[in-house]
Amino acid sequence: MAIDMKAIHDSQRTLVMGVLNITEDSFSDGGLWLAPEAAKAHGEAMMKAGADIIDIGAESTRPGGAKRVSEADEKARVLGAVDALIPEGAVLSIDTTRASVALAALEHGAQIINDVSGGQLDRELPHVVADHSDCLYIVQHWRGWLAGAAGDVPDADTSRYEHGVVNDVYDELMRQVDAVLEAGVQAEQVIIDPGLGFSKPGVEHNLPILAALDRFNAAGYPVLIGASRKRFVGSLLAGAGVTEPDMASKDNATAAISALCAEHGVWAVRVHDVAKSRDAVAVGNAWREYANA
Repeated sequence: MAIDMKAIHDSQRTLVMGVLNITEDSFSDGGLWLAPEAAKAHGEAMMKAGADIIDIGAESTRPGGAKRVSEADEKARVLGAVDALIPEGAVLSIDTTRASVALAALEHGAQIINDVSGGQLDRELPHVVADHSDCLYIVQHWRGWLAGAAGDVPDADTSRYEHGVVNDVYDELMRQVDAVLEAGVQAEQVIIDPGLGFSKPGVEHNLPILAALDRFNAAGYPVLIGASRKRFVGSLLAGAGVTEPDMASKDNATAAISALCAEHGVWAVRVHDVAKSRDAVAVGNAWREYANA
C-alpha cells in the first residue's frame, strides 16, 4: 500500500522519528546495529514502540573524531536496511549528504532524505530530490563539519553567531532553503531543521533555538527537532544539579523536550528512545489540541 507522503508532510500531530545508526562510531550507539539483522530488528522494534518514521544513517557526524565512510560502504549499509524495512511498511528517512546514496535509497523505496548539510556538501543532492517529487527533503542548518569530525579541515569558528544564535541560524537556514528551491525542489517537499548541536555546542546555543520554535514554525515549513542525547542535554542536566548524567537521564530529558516541542507544534522529533518520546509527544499533542480548542 502506497504511503501518503503529503499527509505525512502536512501532519497536524507531532511525529516521532526513531534513529537507526548503522555506524561504528555514533556517539551513543555506534556498532550496536551495524549487522543487517540487528539493524532490521532494531528498526522493527522502534516501529512497534510507536515510531512514525525510521531515520537510517550510515555515517556518523558526531564531533571529536568521526571519519567519513566510503561511498560504497555507506550505500551498502543503507540499502540493506531499506530493503529489510520497506516490506514491513516503514516510512524511511535516509540521513545522508551524498547524492548517490540518496538516489539509490529512493529507488529502493525510501521516502525522505535527511541532509544534515542542508544541500551544501553535495550540490547534486537537491537535484536528486527535485527529480523525485514524491519524496520529502529535510534541510538542516549547516556551517560545515564540526571540529574534529568527518572533515579534514574543521572550522574552529563555526559556533560564533554575530547577530545572536536565533537570528543567524534562522537567516542562514532560510538561505539554504532558497538554494534548494532554486535547484528545483518544491516547497511542499521541504522540512527544516535548525540543527541542534551542529556548530552549537552549548546550552547557550541550543536553548534559545528551542525557545524560538514559534519563529521557525512561522517560516511556513514543517520543523524537525533533533535534541536526543546531544551533549548540550547532558550539560543542561549537569547545570541543574544532576551528577554525571547518564544515557537514561539524557533520554528522560529528551522526552521532556519532545513534549514541549509537540506542545509548540513541531512536525517531528528525532529520538533514540522511541517509547519515552512517544508518550511525551502524546501529552504535548493533547496539550496543544486543548489549548487551541
